[in-house]
Amino acid sequence: MRNYAMFGTLGCLACLVFSGCKVASPSKVESAVMQWTKHAITVGGKHDKNPVPSNADRIEAGKQTFGSYCVVCHGRDGQNTGVPFAGSISPPIPSLASAEVQRYSDGQLKWIIENGLSPSGMPASHGILSDEDMWTIVVYLRNLPPAGSVGEPKAYSGEEYAK
Repeated sequence: MRNYAMFGTLGCLACLVFSGCKVASPSKVESAVMQWTKHAITVGGKHDKNPVPSNADRIEAGKQTFGSYCVVCHGRDGQNTGVPFAGSISPPIPSLASAEVQRYSDGQLKWIIENGLSPSGMPASHGILSDEDMWTIVVYLRNLPPAGSVGEPKAYSGEEYAK
């Protein structure tokens, strides 16, 4: 009798473990709750002001820094162009031109770049990028080029080691 109870318990536990491993897209309600939570509670920096002016030189500087740190996940245009896994991971990588992302204040975007966003997979850049680099990325995010207009990351184009 004891063996039946043990096998039954192990069987139920295995079902729970394997059913919990299923990855599914969040529902609209789950997404709305998470967006509100991130904007209102989780992400800091809401009132921080960007000290970097938005001009052609700073947009280009932000584009260059973005190209060295962010492009592998967000594409060259910040809209996931040419990133094969952007829509298939959970949660999916958002287009940085989306209203969802653009609703963040400049300070919140800088906070996300600096601290990352768990459990999204967005890594923290604190200690890797300078404050000025992070602020210039924010300037670039506010001035993204049209989707697909700057091509795909070389890492996904087959040109990485082309001669």
